[in-house]
Amino acid sequence: MSAIIFGVLALAAVLWAIGIFYLRGKDLSAFDQPAGLRRSLGNAPSEAHKAVVASLGGIAAILKGTPRSQHIALLRNYMDNAFPVSETSAQFTSVNVSGIPAEWVLAPKVDGRRRLLYIHGGAYTMGSPKSHRRLTAKFSEIANAAVLAIDYRLMPEHSRLTGIEDCRAAYRWLLDNGPTGAEPASAIFVAGDSAGGNLTLSLIAWVRDQGLRAPNAAVALSPATDASLGSPSLKSNLETDPMLGPLFKLLTRIPRTVLLWGAWFQNRLRPNDPVISPVYGDLSRLPPVLVHASEAEMLFDDSRRYVNKAAAAGSPVTLQTWRHMVHVWHIFYPELPEGQEAFEEIGKFLRANS
Repeated sequence: MSAIIFGVLALAAVLWAIGIFYLRGKDLSAFDQPAGLRRSLGNAPSEAHKAVVASLGGIAAILKGTPRSQHIALLRNYMDNAFPVSETSAQFTSVNVSGIPAEWVLAPKVDGRRRLLYIHGGAYTMGSPKSHRRLTAKFSEIANAAVLAIDYRLMPEHSRLTGIEDCRAAYRWLLDNGPTGAEPASAIFVAGDSAGGNLTLSLIAWVRDQGLRAPNAAVALSPATDASLGSPSLKSNLETDPMLGPLFKLLTRIPRTVLLWGAWFQNRLRPNDPVISPVYGDLSRLPPVLVHASEAEMLFDDSRRYVNKAAAAGSPVTLQTWRHMVHVWHIFYPELPEGQEAFEEIGKFLRANS
């Protein structure tokens, strides 16, 4: 019996050690500071933001009365219909991008030679071009560009890597194809939110390494940059994040090493692999990047560490933060004035890098 107990303890020690030294990656706490590239905007949250926070409680209530096996389907349907586009003159047209379903989003009179690849968020398991039309329509307007919103393959039906491959294929396609047919792009941008922000930052590093034409600029809204779960704000901002906090509170009670092993079995990639954790990669020679994050959200330190590390590597990156906003508050535009403010900053950035 003692031999069995010893064997179990030895195995546990080995698994723990592998989790610490192989799956976690290097300590990135050195990039928690400086924050010299950060510009904080917004003071007290608006009344509209308070209404947004109050509305988020409905998600948890819906999930509470639904079997866990139905959660993904329910969340996908909820996300696709939560942000209807009521006031826009943008056109939405389906397109096949090398086998990937997608849609063109065209604000009035945009220059189709200027193109923006938009990669939606949704924790890699939900979201679609439809769910993010508020964002893609606004990006088309402020970038004076044709936006290509792709319906990349989602987990758990597909592996994490297949979604990454879809983003890469779409970028290659976009370089030479516009809304009116085959035509080289005069300017190209990439943007995404949350999980889509992760895919955006992973993509621009891959584009550099492949020697492809670099985007003029990239925008990441509240991006996830560290799949090894090393950011302090994942726990310190748990209670101040009204969107992600209730959804992921139970996960924070599971030992980190257990979560890392689960991620490895699911993705067959080390959680600290730069393909899924851009913050661990080579962040030199990147195009201009603008990152937006809320100082109250769980992913705040994912943004701060990425920007500080990229700046230390010499890349032109900027972090703009809002003090009290919900995760990806931009999608609550136009009701949310802070969303308008954020888009004004994005517009300035895109115009400066055209």
